[in-house]
Amino acid sequence: MPRLIRSTCPMPEPRLVIFDVDGTLVDSQVEIVFAMTRAFATNGLIAPDAGAILAIVGLSLPEALLRLAPEQDDATRARVVDGYKAAYMDRRQTFGAAAGSPLFPGARAALDLLGAQPHTRLAIATGKSRRGLDKLIEAHGWQGLFASEQVSDTHPSKPHPAMILAALADCGLPAHRAVMVGDTSFDMDMARAAGVRCIGVSWGYHAVETLNADRVIRDFADLVPAVDDLLETTT
Repeated sequence: MPRLIRSTCPMPEPRLVIFDVDGTLVDSQVEIVFAMTRAFATNGLIAPDAGAILAIVGLSLPEALLRLAPEQDDATRARVVDGYKAAYMDRRQTFGAAAGSPLFPGARAALDLLGAQPHTRLAIATGKSRRGLDKLIEAHGWQGLFASEQVSDTHPSKPHPAMILAALADCGLPAHRAVMVGDTSFDMDMARAAGVRCIGVSWGYHAVETLNADRVIRDFADLVPAVDDLLETTT
C-alpha cells in the first residue's frame, strides 16, 4: 500500500488587496470631466480645466468641490454636487457604464488571477457612490469578486482611513496583511493612515512622482509580483 506523503510547504497566510476604482481599474475621466463641466455651467460658473478636475478624483464630491470652488458658499457647492450627479447619470444612461468607464488593459486578468488565489481576498475603497459602484459591478461582471466594497456614502473622504479599516474588519485581517492599489496621492495617504502598504499605478490621474508609494507598477502584469513582494506569500 503506497505511503501518504504530507506536504511540507506552509499554507500561504491570508491577505487582502484593496483597489481604488476610477483611474486604477477603470478609465472614467471622460465621464468625470463631462459631468463636472456641465455641473459648473448649469450653475452659471466657469468650470475648472480638465487637469484640475482629474486632480480631485478619489475625493468625495463635497470635498472635491471645496477644492475646485473654494470661493463659493456651501449652498452653491451643494447645487454643483447635485448637478454633477445628474449629469453623470445622464451620460451613463446614454453610453452605459462599460463604455463610459472601460477597464484599463490587463485589469480583468489581474483581478481574476488574484481572485482565484485561496489565500487572497479582494476589496474596493472608492470615492464613488454606492449607486455608481453598483452600476460598474453590473457592467463589468464583478458580482461576487470583492469581499468588501467601501464607498463614499458611508465614510469620510479619502485620505481618511475609514474605508480601509472597514475593509480590514470585514475580512478579519490585520493591517500588515493588506495592500492598497491606487492611482492618486489620496489613495497612498489613506493607506499609510490605515497602516497598510501601498502600490501606485502609473496610468492614473496623479503624476507618479506625487504618489510616494511603496511600489509603482506600469502594467497590470506587474501587480501580483508587487503584492507578493510587499506581503510575502508565506508565513
